[in-house]
Amino acid sequence: MTQPSRIHLFQGYGIELEYMLVDKTTLAVKPIVDEVLKHELGNYGSDFENGMVTWSNELVLHVIELKSTHPENNFNALENAFADDVKRINGILEKWNAMLMPTAAHPLMNPITDTKLWPHDNNEVYQLYDSIFNAKGHGWSNLQSTHLNLPFYDDEEFAKLHAAVRLVLPLLPALCASSPILDGKLTGHLDTRLSYYKTNQAKIPSITGKVIPERIFSKRNYLQKVYDKIKADIAPYDASGVLNPIWVNSRGAIPRFDRGSIEIRIMDIQECPTADMAIIELVIETLKALVNGKFIHHEKQMEYKTDGLVAVYEKVLAEGQRATIDDVDYLRAFGLTAACTPRELWQKVIEKIAGSGNTALEKWKPELSVILTEGTLSERIIRAMNGDASTESIARIYRQLAGCLAQNKMFIP
Repeated sequence: MTQPSRIHLFQGYGIELEYMLVDKTTLAVKPIVDEVLKHELGNYGSDFENGMVTWSNELVLHVIELKSTHPENNFNALENAFADDVKRINGILEKWNAMLMPTAAHPLMNPITDTKLWPHDNNEVYQLYDSIFNAKGHGWSNLQSTHLNLPFYDDEEFAKLHAAVRLVLPLLPALCASSPILDGKLTGHLDTRLSYYKTNQAKIPSITGKVIPERIFSKRNYLQKVYDKIKADIAPYDASGVLNPIWVNSRGAIPRFDRGSIEIRIMDIQECPTADMAIIELVIETLKALVNGKFIHHEKQMEYKTDGLVAVYEKVLAEGQRATIDDVDYLRAFGLTAACTPRELWQKVIEKIAGSGNTALEKWKPELSVILTEGTLSERIIRAMNGDASTESIARIYRQLAGCLAQNKMFIP
């Protein structure tokens, strides 16, 4: 997200959506993102700015990122721009018999044989990552996510935002899970991407921490306790100093003090931009309510220990919307007293937001209703399989999902 000048809490947002390029017939990954960018730029390059949306490369050649060019707060316009760019890219891909496909993981890809890293500008960073962690694996070359960048102006705003973000992170898999299949098999996890997320950099534990960030509420403390530690830990693997600790930090939400934003990174990409934008709007309105003290006071929010939040996150990660949240302290953060499921908690949050006269979620009610009544995209994919886990069944469903992306429509089996 390019940010020319500092903006305050909730004045604009950077949104990034990642999609994979696949063969229309076989669904094999198509490592041709550089050719798609060259089609628009006239030469190999990493960014094509197309008005509200910029197209960018990622670590691997079969994943393209669409991101808001500048911080945006007009989500209607941004959703339409994302949908238009999906159509435009699909049009370009026709000549390779290829298309964009959504969800957070390709269900049939073999990352050992199918991975091709970005070979052009800045590729020394990708090559170094590959040499340290082996990027030819699930969780590296087979993952797509949605990133939400939230602005803060100074330490006071950072403290409020970071405290609120830490409370919301454990609930995100119950909205966003979209990776139930790898290697042609159901994995037993609704959010398999996040199962890999916490372990794929285990060689250097300080990079990811416990996924849920530490109780740190000032720039100075964060630099000392997190970034200095990462810098020291990666130094033996990075003799030439290519890696910046700020890029390397992989917690579920990472502060970028250089540009004044916190980036949420643990949201699986959905089947279409309207689904992603609905979830993003709900997350933003929930964070606003927390920051504004609609549930509990900011000082109380800062007291939540990381291990308690991790326990809720792990439970939601494993069981999705059906998990039982019985941590009384955590429930109190959202004004609840009795044990409930993440689905029920999100419904209560939506009621609370709407009850305060806030109409921001009104437009997204149909999409949120699908997610909270029909289940996460993972649950809907599993239901669509109807017990048939054959390659043909999986391919049929993921072609339908590619159709949902092309038409910007929710997937309802």
